[in-house]
Amino acid sequence: MKLYNLKNHNEQVSFETAIKLGLGQQQGLFFPVKIPNFTPFELSEILKMDFTTRSTEILSKFIGDEISKKKLYKNIKKAFSFQKPLKVDITKNISCFELFHGPTLAFKDFGARFMAQMIFSLKKENESFTILTATSGDTGAAVAHAFYKMKNIRVIILYPKGKISLLQEQLFCTLGKNIITISINGSFDDCQDLVKTAFDDKKLKESIGLNSANSINISRLLAQICYYFEAFSLISESQRKNLVIAVPCGNFGNLTAGLLAKSLGLPIKSFIACTNENDTVPRFLKSKQWKPKKTISTISNAMDISQPNNWPRIEELFRRNNWNLNNLRFGSVSDQSTKEAIKELFKLGYTSEPHAAIAYRLLSNQLKKDEYGLFLGTAHPSKFKDTVEKILKNNIALPNEIKCRVNLPLLSHNINPDFNTLKKFLLEK
Repeated sequence: MKLYNLKNHNEQVSFETAIKLGLGQQQGLFFPVKIPNFTPFELSEILKMDFTTRSTEILSKFIGDEISKKKLYKNIKKAFSFQKPLKVDITKNISCFELFHGPTLAFKDFGARFMAQMIFSLKKENESFTILTATSGDTGAAVAHAFYKMKNIRVIILYPKGKISLLQEQLFCTLGKNIITISINGSFDDCQDLVKTAFDDKKLKESIGLNSANSINISRLLAQICYYFEAFSLISESQRKNLVIAVPCGNFGNLTAGLLAKSLGLPIKSFIACTNENDTVPRFLKSKQWKPKKTISTISNAMDISQPNNWPRIEELFRRNNWNLNNLRFGSVSDQSTKEAIKELFKLGYTSEPHAAIAYRLLSNQLKKDEYGLFLGTAHPSKFKDTVEKILKNNIALPNEIKCRVNLPLLSHNINPDFNTLKKFLLEK
């Protein structure tokens, strides 16, 4: 598999190199040189397969013979060794596709665990890495648990202090061992900027074997394609004809994966790019002007991102496929409307958290009579227990994954959003 740097098309690397580098020169994102696709017959055949076998077929279509199917299957089986996604019907023509049944109760488990398995299986015996990543909530836990106790791999996770839920924090800031967490006195965008600056420092990269586990890493992105095929396999023939998928968007990796699934041949009619009040992309799609505003804190904190990293990949995919960006549906939802959507879903018999509720609100507003809609459930509602309980005035039980970590001490360090301070930390720890 060959990938090119979106900022410098002359920089082309293998899949293995792209995984290890994370970012290319000038902080450029890697993108496949060839975008494969399935014939209608191949598509009908893989939809009959089990999740692991199908995922192997999908990912091997991108990776090619760089990694054998046998080795790929083995890594995918280890990575996706948890309950498959579930489809839960909400109304006659709307369902939630729940992606939060992994070890950290969020959709990020798919990409993070696949990336961890690939890095570990491809690295040389004595080779060591430092994984540096930023999180707005769920990525941190998924990456931490995916790499926990892996030999010669150190993980450093940056997150905005006071801007993720306590339960999210407890999931990954209580592990210790090879997992180091740092709260940053700033926003998620500050955390993301620190990661990008670290990757621009060549000496630092080389001295600590720097890599990133954000959705900027192509391995995480490719893994997420697989569950869109799973969603398609779970719906009826009639529902497949006019399928619309509403995606809660933060860094836009999840939507990028869905669009790659469509590019592969999955006949999804339309996507809705769903954001909270950090609405850089919806405003851009309206005005064609890219004008990020200062990030604001909302109850859907994983989407509190004003400069989404993956948007250039989406633009490239539309350009390569000759798709029209005007056909991408979009919308943003205020905190008040998010709360109302959570209440509405509860009346329909479904307990949701804020991110999925945003996707539901926009889907229910935009879905046409002849269409069938899926909105992605990206995190278990218990991860936002205080917020959801306050809105619904109803108790939410904690799953064992969280319950076992609630009383453990937080092991985080704290620094200001200053790169020199972070660099010193990375070199000394």
